[in-house]
This record gives sequence, C-alpha cells and structure tokens, in this order.
Amino acid sequence: MNLYPIHAGSFKLDGGAMFGVVPKSIWHKTNPADAHNMIDLCARSLLIEEGNRLILIDTGMGNKQSEKFFGYYHLWGHHTLDKSLKDHGFHRDDITDVFLTHLHFDHCGGSIQWNKDRSGYESAFKKAHFWSNENHWHWATQPNKREKASFLRENIIPIQESGQLKFTRIPSGDTLINSELGFDIFFADGHTDKQMIPLIKYQDKTIAFMADLLPTVGHLPLPFVMGYDTRPLLTLDEKEKFLDLAATHNYYLFLEHDAHNEIISVAKTDKGVRLKDIYTAKDLFQ
Repeated sequence: MNLYPIHAGSFKLDGGAMFGVVPKSIWHKTNPADAHNMIDLCARSLLIEEGNRLILIDTGMGNKQSEKFFGYYHLWGHHTLDKSLKDHGFHRDDITDVFLTHLHFDHCGGSIQWNKDRSGYESAFKKAHFWSNENHWHWATQPNKREKASFLRENIIPIQESGQLKFTRIPSGDTLINSELGFDIFFADGHTDKQMIPLIKYQDKTIAFMADLLPTVGHLPLPFVMGYDTRPLLTLDEKEKFLDLAATHNYYLFLEHDAHNEIISVAKTDKGVRLKDIYTAKDLFQ
C-alpha cells in the first residue's frame, strides 16, 4: 500500500464559526486570524494505492461554483486537486473509488464538474465508484434548514445520476465497521448525520482521516467544537471516545482542514488528550 496527501486547495473561514463558543482570546493562539477574523484552512484529501485500486478520500470544493460563491471563502495558495494528483503521477481517470466522508460542499464539490459546453454537470472521475452511506445520503438530499447551504444539489444529485454511486454498510449498535474498501470506518453524528472517519492500516500504523471530527490541531480540547456542528454535545462525546482510542492505540491523525499541520499523534495528559507530535506526510508515507 502507498499513501499520498492530495491538496485540493486552501481557503479561509471565520474563526468564531470554526470554534463555536470558545473565545477568540483562546483559539487565536493556535489558529491566528487575519484582520477580518478569518483563519487559514485547506482541503487535504488522501489517496490510497493498493493493488489495482486507487481510492481518493474527499475531493475538496471543486471549481464549478461562481466567483461570488468562492468570494465567501477567500481562496488562497496554488494547490489544486489535479495538480496534486499529477505531482504524484496520477490522473483523475486513474481513480477507481472516491470515498466521501460526508456531502458538505468542501468535501465533495470536486466530485462533479461542468460538462464541455457548460449546459449541465458530469462526474469528474469517470471510472470511479462514489461511496457514501444511505443514512447520510438521505440527510443530504433532504436537508434541514441549517445545513441546506452546505448540501449543494449540483454536487450531490449528479453522483446518483451518473450511476456510479454506492453505499457502504452502516453499523448496528457500535460506531465502527470494516468497509468494503478494506479499511475501518468510525461513524460520527455530531457534525452531520453519519459522517464517516476512515482508519487505514498502513505498515504498522493506523492512519485516521479526521474530516470534520477534528478539523485542526486547535480543536483537540473537547469543548472546542465548531459552530457548524448540528449536534455539538454529541460531537463532544464522539471526540472524547475517538481521541481516547487514538491515544490508547497510537493512531496518526491525518488532518483534512489544518493548513499548517498534516498529521499529528496525541497522548493522554492531566488535561485530557493533547498533542504529542506533529508529522509531515513525507515523515510517515515512505
């Protein structure tokens, strides 16, 4: 197995929204804001190469939205999904599976693109299966009013219309299952219903793709929960459970949204689970 970090772009969001009820005087120490209160974020995907399968976890925002839309997110940097794939010797058409942790636009927008004459939409990964789960798909296609702005139909419905959509199993009772793609999945409902956190066995390590369960290093303390989460108290419980597992079993946490830290490990302390070490992908993925 080979693993590759794929950088699908960088953007900014309001720091207050990213940290909910936590005061700026605290969160700015780990996530400094600019003059407009915006903090640096990124869309960091993970590519898994194993046998004849090439699995991409999440696809970033994509590029099909309007200039006005992207203006809200203050895009910065030079990374794109296509450039990052090319840097590792791959092309979109090589991808066999796209695993979507959830269907918010910054995680699945790159899955769908304009067709040639911009009269409609088409799959951006012609030869891939797209993986979601039935509960989350229902949640996203019939969205509540709070999340409606994050579940964009042009990112979601064309996946189904392409005939490439598949659903992974949902656990009954426990929160952890082994998926059809060969890795375990931790299900979390606090951010959005049935978000999926993949745990990949790589050599002697477990790499956890953290999606929005742990957006950045700054979110390690349990009460540091995003204002975007639909069930923040549930997020707090899920973070506690997962971080305890991560510290006990020495997981390596691959951070999708932390623009400046790729991978971390954690340890138990008197203050709870806290940062142990910071790694780059080059440190671990040889």
